Amino acid sequence: MKKRITIVFSILIVLVTAFSGVFSYVIFKNAYYESTESNLKSNSEYIVEDLMPGYIKTSDVTGLEHYANSTNQRINIIDVEGKVLAATFPEADQYIEPAMAFVESPADSQVVNGCQFFKVFDEHQLEYILLANGDSDDVYMVGKIASFQIQNLLVAYKERFDKDNFIKNLLLDNLLLVDIYNRAKKLHIDTEVRRVVFIVETNRDKDGNELERIRSIFGGKTKDFVTAVDEKNIIVVREVAENEGYEELNKTAEVIVNLFRSDAENDIHVAYGTIVGEIKEVSRSYKEARMALDVGKIFFEDRDVIAYSTLGIGRLIYQLPIPLCKMFIKEIFDGKSPDDFDEETLITINKFFENSLNVSETSRQLYIHRNTLVYRLDKLQKSTGLDLRVFEDAITFKIALMVVKYMKYMESLDY
Repeated sequence: MKKRITIVFSILIVLVTAFSGVFSYVIFKNAYYESTESNLKSNSEYIVEDLMPGYIKTSDVTGLEHYANSTNQRINIIDVEGKVLAATFPEADQYIEPAMAFVESPADSQVVNGCQFFKVFDEHQLEYILLANGDSDDVYMVGKIASFQIQNLLVAYKERFDKDNFIKNLLLDNLLLVDIYNRAKKLHIDTEVRRVVFIVETNRDKDGNELERIRSIFGGKTKDFVTAVDEKNIIVVREVAENEGYEELNKTAEVIVNLFRSDAENDIHVAYGTIVGEIKEVSRSYKEARMALDVGKIFFEDRDVIAYSTLGIGRLIYQLPIPLCKMFIKEIFDGKSPDDFDEETLITINKFFENSLNVSETSRQLYIHRNTLVYRLDKLQKSTGLDLRVFEDAITFKIALMVVKYMKYMESLDY
């Protein structure tokens, strides 16, 4: 109900400001018909994208009422049950009774006590009664076009709502292939353009305005879609131009992160999948972004932005069953765990891997003698049977460390 009230009240604002400067019926009629299509589109997008989300979130109409009352047009909207939904004058309640009588009337419009009454239909179903009154000689015209605009806004809002549901079901693989293309065609969504899915993870349950802030970046681009599938994850389905690649996508992700960087209490992570060429593949990009988000938390904790294409072997380890991981670790470390290594050994191992198994560079960065590093590597070889100076052993050891890290992460999710 709140959303429906918002539609009605929001269109009031657009209407009373758009029509308050009408000079004459003939002049306005000509101008109106020339610009109706573009005006309807821009007005509908403005209301659906900007006015409605803010009002639905806060329920505060103070600013809207002040804006509407600043004009000389007096408009009142009553639903078929006799509830005043929106009005630009205080004595709106006195029109409830004649409005209810008008509901039963077969007429689509009539004059009652000097006030113009109009019926507003939604797919042939009577939804609202619009009343227009004021100082202007063009009250009838304003009221008539107001009812027309409200009907078009209802259509625009439904289309927006349907698009949002379509995108959610598309991401979650809830649609048959034939339904994907049929619904996309009905909603005027291009099926053969390049797209990519971003997932923005926030602690938005503590704030709640992250969705609107992200829409401020993409909201003006009608070919991009911003939605939410749960309390913490915001999904952006972005259209990718032919000359754009992953470098541009990474910049987009950084823009999102920077949007919240000043908010110390908001922990933001952005992940994105690979670019797909057809709408049926969008769900794959979403799954990749989801995996990138999880794998990033395990192996790339220091990154705010993570791309699926950069996960490397981490995305393979992430798909391993835990029992198999435990067997692998038991075989490699003979029942021991890397947690049993002292801090000095772990630092040495990590630095050795960072420097691509280069003994000289590793010893230099650790500020130790080369022989000291060789001694530590020999000691590690005796305890594990793996010589990190040998590429094959180094790979095995590196994978083992990553598997242990993955197992710890999965165990933390169980608690």
